[in-house]
Amino acid sequence: MLAMLYRAVPSCTGLYPAVPSRSGPCHPLRPAACFRGGGLGMLRRVAAVVGVPLLRATPGGPGRAGLSRGRPREEEDEEEEEEVLMEAEGGFPLYPGHIPTSPLQKALLAAGSALAALRDPYRHDMVAVLGETTGCLALPSLRDKMRQHPEGYRILQERPRIRLSTLDMDRLRGLPDGTLGREYVRFLEDNKVSPDTRMPAKFVDDEELAYVIQRYREVHDLMHTLLGMPTNMLGEVVVKWFEAVQTGLPMCILGAAFGPVRLNARKLQVLATELVPWAIQSGRNASCILNVYYEQRWEQSVESLREEIGILPPPAVRV
Repeated sequence: MLAMLYRAVPSCTGLYPAVPSRSGPCHPLRPAACFRGGGLGMLRRVAAVVGVPLLRATPGGPGRAGLSRGRPREEEDEEEEEEVLMEAEGGFPLYPGHIPTSPLQKALLAAGSALAALRDPYRHDMVAVLGETTGCLALPSLRDKMRQHPEGYRILQERPRIRLSTLDMDRLRGLPDGTLGREYVRFLEDNKVSPDTRMPAKFVDDEELAYVIQRYREVHDLMHTLLGMPTNMLGEVVVKWFEAVQTGLPMCILGAAFGPVRLNARKLQVLATELVPWAIQSGRNASCILNVYYEQRWEQSVESLREEIGILPPPAVRV
């Protein structure tokens, strides 16, 4: 079955560090010409977790014994990957980086990425795959909420991105303490994280829904800022409880349910008695977090934005 999965998921998924090919710039229909070993390594790891050997399959047969005489390896790979994409559901990518997959292939990816994420919650690549392959019900609901809200609708139309290339970090650092922009930069610097680490969507078979999950990923650090939570395991679990209530994404629910197993007894007590009840209440009380154009709110105070969204003040406990 994972041989079928490999046929529809080319070897350039970008989920692992990859080595640029010598064949030149990346072509969206020739992923094998762009990187070597990145996505294939991911699929083999997923296969190992699921427990099914991963075979290399080609459009012409069950396996590939060698190269055709007189043809360069890279040329064959390029042609093979083009044929694979044309045969995959959807025919061609719907947006840059999209990898068409069938429901069965999504299920296999979801199972493998879920197990890998449970083993290591900091495997952001596996968490990303899990979010995309299991969000078929939650993402349309989030998209509809955005469409029905004036600010959310504008976000869908303008497609803003939160990345270092779009942020004026010096300006944000110069804002007064307590403003969203200043506290967001402080969060990034204190926790040594970057907005550029958020992976692009690949397995969502709708261009607009792919942006919705991308937007969710890019405002995740802003949720940490508004909730006052650090990036340690306890802080991540609290944010996941809030996001699970807000978004309904199975990935968030899974993180909220299984994240606490790595916490000690004292932190579990604080989580159960103080933080989870607050996160759930705030998630229910708050308006949709994707309907806020954060890039236009940098000068607004965190306290004021919390009140506007409906996020309750954080409990006075050490996280």
